[in-house]
Amino acid sequence: MSTHTVVNPATGQPVTEVPSTSVEETDVLIERAADAFPVWRDVAPGERARLLRRFASVVDDHVDELAELEVRNAGHTVANARWEAGNVRDVLNYYSAAPERLFGRQIPVPGGVDITFHEPLGVVGVIVPWNFPMPIAGWGFAPALAAGNTVVLKPAELTPLTAIRIGELALEAGIPEGVLTVIPGKGSVVGERFVTHPLVRKVCFTGSTEVGKGIMRGCADQVKRVTLELGGKSANIVFADADLEKAAASAPYAVFDNAGQDCCARSRILVERSAYDEFLERLETAVRGMKVTDPADPDSEMGPLISAQQLENVSGYLDGARVAFTGSAPDAPGFWMAPTVLLADDPAARIWREEIFGPVVAVMPFDGEDEAVRLANDTEFGLSGSIYTSDLGRALRVSRGIEAGNLSVNSHASVRYWTPFGGFKQSGLGRELGPDAPNAFTEEKNVFIAND
Repeated sequence: MSTHTVVNPATGQPVTEVPSTSVEETDVLIERAADAFPVWRDVAPGERARLLRRFASVVDDHVDELAELEVRNAGHTVANARWEAGNVRDVLNYYSAAPERLFGRQIPVPGGVDITFHEPLGVVGVIVPWNFPMPIAGWGFAPALAAGNTVVLKPAELTPLTAIRIGELALEAGIPEGVLTVIPGKGSVVGERFVTHPLVRKVCFTGSTEVGKGIMRGCADQVKRVTLELGGKSANIVFADADLEKAAASAPYAVFDNAGQDCCARSRILVERSAYDEFLERLETAVRGMKVTDPADPDSEMGPLISAQQLENVSGYLDGARVAFTGSAPDAPGFWMAPTVLLADDPAARIWREEIFGPVVAVMPFDGEDEAVRLANDTEFGLSGSIYTSDLGRALRVSRGIEAGNLSVNSHASVRYWTPFGGFKQSGLGRELGPDAPNAFTEEKNVFIAND
């Protein structure tokens, strides 16, 4: 059996070996999930809800353990990792209310009664990225399970440890065998089999736009349902009437959190020209004050990049770029990079157009509201963004004008499990989270019952 070596990105040292599942083994596990589906589908709604709440409780009992695993496996700061494990718990609790609320409708029709049902799809394949292994797994499996589906989940090859442990905790909580199956391995093997296997009726993928397009093409062969959460190049727009101190103090955390490995990262900062110099001065103070240290340190605010390859990729964007200033990073083994602020004046430049996925942000001045919206929309992506202003009317106009799925005013919050999350344009297809997420794992069935 082949294996993959899991590496601690803060040290560059091996952590453990994880088996890489073969195509044949994947087929067996998918078939087992298909066999488990009728039983799970027919579990009474209140009982399914109870099992999901029990699952949430068991995750809650292991938050510290899961966080410690993520610190070693993904290089997340311990504070972030605790939040991420808690998010799995919270999402499970939230969707535990769904089984008893998967309401259909009674539609007035002549000659009889017409009713609708939300029927689960069957086996759902969830493909999880390496940047947020725990939350994104939960965003997929929790509503899918709540809707009565079984789930096969492929963690990223680089970061499988928390997913494997969560799969074990599901069994401990009483989730039946085969209902949630974690299948570590290569995307080209396990992930591709989710796309091609006829028993998998939906694929949820979070990752690069390039790979997402390939998954979408593959799913078309079976008219297979797909949800895609892909790349981003989000804008943080700062108007001159904003609270500049707040805007500058918060901007680093909107892009350098998780070492910039975040599809929602506000990696383009647009600043109204009259406030540009003051904002940059305040931003420099904030960036230089960021604590980039061992992610196991409770005070750490940014850890390393995920791999040597990612460090090389991100560093390549600095060639020929105008560096305004940088923060600090440990001079130690591991895949460390200092948070870096670049100056941009050409909207066609690579640093302005491409998703860097590292602790790098570009800053550009703008003149007026119309130009701010135009520059923000001049991208193939449309995932998230922020608007800093004290003018409520402007905040609403700009929010409606920007082509992105998740916007925050005077804040950088992109994700709340109570609200829908997803992208415009090439940032994705469909929505995750929010009250309607379980419906995305169902087919709507219409039944007409004649009066005679």
